[in-house]
Amino acid sequence: MATSKKTYREAIKDALAQEMARDATVVQIGEDLRGGQAGTNPDLETKKIEAFGGVLGVTKGLWTEFGSDRVIDTPITESAIIGMAAGAALTGLRPVAELMFMDFFGVCYDALYNQAAKFRYMFGGKARTPMVVRGMIGAGFSAAAQHSLSPYNVFAAVPGLKVVAPSNAYDAKGLLIQAIRDDDPVVFCEHKTLYDQKAEVPDEAYTLPFGVANYTREGDDVTVIALSAMVNRANEAADKLAAEGISVEVVDPRTVSPLDEEGVLESVASTGRVVIVDESAARCGFGHDLAALISTKAFGSLRAPIELVTPPHTPVPFSPALEQAWLPSAARIEAAVRKTLAV
Repeated sequence: MATSKKTYREAIKDALAQEMARDATVVQIGEDLRGGQAGTNPDLETKKIEAFGGVLGVTKGLWTEFGSDRVIDTPITESAIIGMAAGAALTGLRPVAELMFMDFFGVCYDALYNQAAKFRYMFGGKARTPMVVRGMIGAGFSAAAQHSLSPYNVFAAVPGLKVVAPSNAYDAKGLLIQAIRDDDPVVFCEHKTLYDQKAEVPDEAYTLPFGVANYTREGDDVTVIALSAMVNRANEAADKLAAEGISVEVVDPRTVSPLDEEGVLESVASTGRVVIVDESAARCGFGHDLAALISTKAFGSLRAPIELVTPPHTPVPFSPALEQAWLPSAARIEAAVRKTLAV
């Protein structure tokens, strides 16, 4: 299979374009997918070209290739986007709805958690809801408090929703194609600080299964579990500690729900020490769920208390300096690893 260097952004667009070409039932729904049909760009006055392709250019080119019937620009109304996607999924389409920033889920959450997530169960298994909700998560972009949250822990708490948070371009393409082909609603969380990062990505379509973790570093002394952009920081800490003779294993769950419990517990049993890095929340976050899982199912393997590295329990600061202080850093991860080892 031929590969080439692609950014996280290009890998996601590849997945969208290839699935739309393969399956005529795949459609895009969202605000500014085409990039707006007004503004100051004189070319847009002809209505024949598209502009930005979403806030950060992920969908640029799809409207030109597939047209307005399959790349549907909507008014600014998130509740209508998710309601439209849920209804379209029930009637035979495979919609990919874009929320822009996942922070906006509050105004459309009923259609997702109280409707789409429950259709299969409420209709006795006779209904499929093959819809994907794409959106950006994460701090570090100086996008302020209302555009910087990582609420994958909220989505994962809902039975019936699958939740994905890829940490690199290779995973992003394979997991998004898997999400589009899935017959249940999937929330696909894209970290905005990863869009320009490159990796070797197959040119052809491929899938990665949900619920299978990736070990980005293998080690014997401590297990560090991290998700999305935090994987890079965990790898950075692991590389630095390796130079000092401390062997760190980094586990990226890739999907929050379903969770690869077996893969996580296997690593914990091997090292006996755990550091969890989580950007979602300082209270009731994904990290706390992982800590509970490990405490109840692998307590006998632990040789030190579990360490959690999270942001403080505050909104994300707008100030770049404060925002970086808010985020879990490689230095904090290193300190947590040393604490579990008592060094």
